[in-house]
Parts: sequence; structure tokens; C-alpha cells
Amino acid sequence: MSEIRYTLVSDGSSDRALLPILTWLVRQHTAECPIQPEWADLRGLRQPITTLAEKIRWSLLLYPCDILFIHRDAERQPREDRVVEIEEAVRVAAPSASCPPLVCVVPVRMQEAWLLFDEAAVRRAAGNPRGRERLDLPALADVENLPNPKQILHDTLRTASGLHGRRRLSLPVHRYVHRVADLIEDYSPLRSLPAFRALESDVQHLLISWR
Repeated sequence: MSEIRYTLVSDGSSDRALLPILTWLVRQHTAECPIQPEWADLRGLRQPITTLAEKIRWSLLLYPCDILFIHRDAERQPREDRVVEIEEAVRVAAPSASCPPLVCVVPVRMQEAWLLFDEAAVRRAAGNPRGRERLDLPALADVENLPNPKQILHDTLRTASGLHGRRRLSLPVHRYVHRVADLIEDYSPLRSLPAFRALESDVQHLLISWR
């Protein structure tokens, strides 16, 4: 295979932070070929999208790919329920012959939980790599049990910036989250988390079937 093109379908633009994670996973289990990631940006469509099946249908039309990643946070639902929900939406959206291989991306809470383990990346993303502020990042074993990892990551980025007052409050933390994901070079510590192991297993099995 000369290259691998994949498309990520997700709920919102903040989920683009998953792209470096997915690219890292694909790279772990495939030969050295180019990887072309795309986030399915459907914000420019005139008609509103009301169902996951519609989002998938438009994503396949506008962002053709070799692998389709679909992200849904578990949000207190069992992972298996989210997988069934995604697979049913795919069946509605596209006949099996026209749909590329599917991988479900289902973090236990929110995808931001998967970015809370690399203190150096957080400090660099916040523009203060040599900062001394205490960040108190949660233990990796606990990140999937956090009630609101997105807020924790945003607050941590503000602390890591070393700024105060209005400058701290005005930080574009949503953009900084994407920088954290880009700056993390090794996602292997996440293999201690069941949801991440399930995702990697699905990616590995898919890529093995292509060999």
C-alpha cells in the first residue's frame, strides 16, 4: 500500500486532537508508508445534520478514505453500547460494499483524558516549557475516572502558562489542547488504559488483515 488515508468522524472540532493519537497508532502497526489523516469538517454544509448516520454519509462523500474512525465518548455508557450505536449508524449511512473498514474510538469519558499524562507536552503547549508551576496532573491510572477531563486539561494549561489575571483567562486553551496532542511523541503509556488498549487492538487487527 503506497499510503493510508483515514478520516475521523467526531462530534466537534475539539476532537481533532485525536488525529495525532490515531496516526501514532496506525504507525505502530504498519510499514513506513505515508499516512494522510483528515478530520471530517462538516461545518460548512447548508443543511443541518441531525443524526450520526447523516454525518457518516457526508463524511464518506467529502472525505474518501481507507479507514474510517468514528469517535464517541462513552459518557457513562458501556463501550459496547457505543460500538453498537456506531455500527448501526454505519449500516444506515452506507451499504457494506461502499464503506471502508471501521474503527470505533470510544474513550471512557472524553478524549482529553488521553492527553493528561505528559507534563512536558502540556508546558510546551502552554508556551512556558521551563515553568515551575505545580500542575498536579492526575495519575494515569485515574484519568478515565475523572468527571470532567476537558476542564482539568484547560485549567492545567492555564496554570502551566504562568500567566495571571486577564491574560490567563484569555488563553486560547482549545487551540492549546491540539498543540498538546501534536507535541506528545509517545502514546505508549496509554496502553495501561482498557479503552486505549481496545482501540489499539482494533487498529492492529484491521491492519494485519490488509497484509
